[in-house]
Amino acid sequence: MSTPIIFAVQSVMSYLAWLLCFNTYVLPKLKLMDRIAAQRAIATLHSFRFIGLVVMVPGIVGDHLPLSLASVAGSWDLVSGLLAIFVLITVRIRPLFWFFVVTFNLVGILDLILTYYHAVRVNLPSIAGQMGAAYAIPILFVPLLTITHVAAVYLMLLPQRAMALSDDGLTIAS
Repeated sequence: MSTPIIFAVQSVMSYLAWLLCFNTYVLPKLKLMDRIAAQRAIATLHSFRFIGLVVMVPGIVGDHLPLSLASVAGSWDLVSGLLAIFVLITVRIRPLFWFFVVTFNLVGILDLILTYYHAVRVNLPSIAGQMGAAYAIPILFVPLLTITHVAAVYLMLLPQRAMALSDDGLTIAS
């Protein structure tokens, strides 16, 4: 089997596995949380997007990964991760918190779209073997990031529940 076919199969399987896992275990819990807690949980995951900078480190991904892809992916991941951290830091200042939630999701989705666009332009599946350990990023991490961005937007659009768990998580508040 060729590298591009292996890459495509692994990408599709990763999306499928993450969707099944997310829909079974994560989304039901996020829907039970109040909006702020759910967005904080998603932002916490995305605060690790600085990991994407690895594609800009010479020798980590190989000599044949085009700079156009590496710089777009690494830079936008860093910005998305910083915005996710700002979501977490501003939770007590609600207008600022929501501004960063919306901004982080818009920038994060744009990051993924631009990175996919550049990956297609440089035919990433054909050079995936040059990525070394960073191969795991598009196969494992990117599908989860994409799914959680979609979930974050979905949760923002859901009507606020009349009943929600209180801050102590034990009693019901109306």
